[in-house]
Amino acid sequence: MSIHESSIIHPSSEIDDDVEIGPFCIIGEKVKIKSGSKLLSHVVLKGPTTVGKNNIFYQFSTIGEDTPDKKFKGEETTLEIGDENIFREGVTVHRGTVQDKSTTIIGNKNLFMAYAHVAHDCVVGNDNVFANNSGIAGHVTVGNNVTIGALTTIHQFCQMGDYSFAGMNASITMDVPSYIKVASNPARVVGLNSVGMERGGINQETITILKKAYKIIYRKGFNLKDAIEKVESIESSNVQEVRNFIDSIKSSERGILR
Repeated sequence: MSIHESSIIHPSSEIDDDVEIGPFCIIGEKVKIKSGSKLLSHVVLKGPTTVGKNNIFYQFSTIGEDTPDKKFKGEETTLEIGDENIFREGVTVHRGTVQDKSTTIIGNKNLFMAYAHVAHDCVVGNDNVFANNSGIAGHVTVGNNVTIGALTTIHQFCQMGDYSFAGMNASITMDVPSYIKVASNPARVVGLNSVGMERGGINQETITILKKAYKIIYRKGFNLKDAIEKVESIESSNVQEVRNFIDSIKSSERGILR
């Protein structure tokens, strides 16, 4: 284990032998850091927080801090971080609240660019990109392979479905279904995230099928209930990506951007 002499480590922390901790870091009570993770400098990690393998934390990131939610009264809540995430300069991530599930969860291989923010009780999946100064409020769910543009904000309790995309400086106050691209302030739907799907390995045949489903939902003028029924009636509705698209609409509690 490599720990710079200027860093402060709470004796209750559990740190694997090959973790690297640079200068002026503070590791608080009940923090666990697994193999291969690196804290470059001036990082604050507060617990109870579990950090998986091969994560990198850049300077001035503050991870596992108490939420500023006024309901929070100092209860023991947690943050769980998976593997191979990158937290760039000034990123902030808060633990959960007992009013929800008492935990904030971040999956694997996410990139959080400078000054991105993840609030209390959020669930972030895998392979997502949070661009500079993007922020998600409390209780937000972000799926997998999602891109959130710079300066974009997402209202509490919203969902971003798999492979969705939010352009720069968008203000999102309703759910964004899987594969959907939104932009502007307030956010509006501008199409399918075809580029993101191609980069994620989804084949052209499937993307063409999703385009047909998208047009039924968004361009034919049907009410949402009828549009879903029409998508479910097409021959290709059993394609997994189409099911994911429809399921992300049906699971919406705030209503979808449409």
